[in-house]
Amino acid sequence: MTSPTPSPTPTPSSQRPEPPTVEELEAQELRLILPHFTYEDAWALGTLLVGLARERQAPVAIDITRGGQQLFHAALPGSTPDNDAWIHRKRRVVERYGCSSFLVGTRFRAKGTTFEESSRLDPDMYAAHGGAFPITVRGAGVIGTVVVSGLPQASDHALVVEALERFA
Repeated sequence: MTSPTPSPTPTPSSQRPEPPTVEELEAQELRLILPHFTYEDAWALGTLLVGLARERQAPVAIDITRGGQQLFHAALPGSTPDNDAWIHRKRRVVERYGCSSFLVGTRFRAKGTTFEESSRLDPDMYAAHGGAFPITVRGAGVIGTVVVSGLPQASDHALVVEALERFA
């Protein structure tokens, strides 16, 4: 009889990084305004995200939409159809609020409530969880979204931000 594989030791909460603040998330959005965003840019950003996710063996789905048109979509090994449902729900939050889904959820938590309790929006249609980020073009505003789903929300968000920082 073989001995069971030990489960990973959870990281004590004192060693987990603190979630970003409203101010930090707002600063990311101001920093990541793009000069333009073309079909070629969607391909470049999407393939950059796929490369980062593959390096980390991240079981994610990735989606880039501009003006209601899906320009890029990839589902990596380990992702599921549920990730696509999360993509749609998180993207709707960005489209409604004009900022990242993580920022929206963080703003509600900073007020001592949750998005689900206080937004009055259908949680089957909207999810203020990290991973959806606005594609903002200088002089045009928010023109689309880039979304990652499959990791914990802070990690989904961080992956998108890292890719946008490399891309910009």
